[in-house]
Amino acid sequence: MTTDATTLTPEQKTWQNHVILHEFYGPLPLEPRRPPMRELISTLLSHRTTHADEEMAYDRMLTEFGDWEGVLAAPVGALAHAIRTTRWPDTQAPRIQEILARIKAEQGAFTLDFLANWQVEKGLEWLTAMPGIGLKTASLVLLFNFQKPVLPVDTHVHRVAQRVGMIGPKTSVEKAHQVLLAQLPKDPVVLLNFHKHNYWHGQHICFFTKPDCARCPLKSLCNYYFEHYGAPTAEALAATPRRWEKSWGVLLH
Repeated sequence: MTTDATTLTPEQKTWQNHVILHEFYGPLPLEPRRPPMRELISTLLSHRTTHADEEMAYDRMLTEFGDWEGVLAAPVGALAHAIRTTRWPDTQAPRIQEILARIKAEQGAFTLDFLANWQVEKGLEWLTAMPGIGLKTASLVLLFNFQKPVLPVDTHVHRVAQRVGMIGPKTSVEKAHQVLLAQLPKDPVVLLNFHKHNYWHGQHICFFTKPDCARCPLKSLCNYYFEHYGAPTAEALAATPRRWEKSWGVLLH
């Protein structure tokens, strides 16, 4: 039996994913959600941590030490205690201080505004040279704050992309940044929407265990659905929601 899951190329699936989820979750403007320094440090704190615990750690850190100068000068043990709601605070505290020290030494101030004038490759190389900063965090800062044509891929985006068949089953998270980016227009607004929509989709529907396939608007494209349920029936497609309902949960920006 043929279906879009078996006939579309990965590139076609990637674009159809964007079209379908753009309608399902709604368009997003490309506006910074927080200042660049906060985006960098908050994303570092967010690794394997809930949004609420990340926010608590960030707020406690700045409340206790006042500003970035205070965070840099803080005893590392006290900083680790302040961010204790995150995973690995004893590892993250010295990383934060090393990042702050490097930025101050190179720029004379705690600012990332210079990245606006840098080419993408130079910005990615500079950011990922920092301790604990990988491609995802670097790409988030460059896309969200400086409208650079990069695509952040976290575990949620990666999981959706693999299950649908936009990337191969053995494609790593790191490699997926380049593979998916090559399949999309180099338009920062498109890239932001693709990232956020697939992030939400992995967070709220395409769970790691027991994905909610009945509610998923991607079922006609999806390798995982086809392998587990076969080609979607007319009844299954008709019962699929067309829009995200607010009653299902809050989509965090």
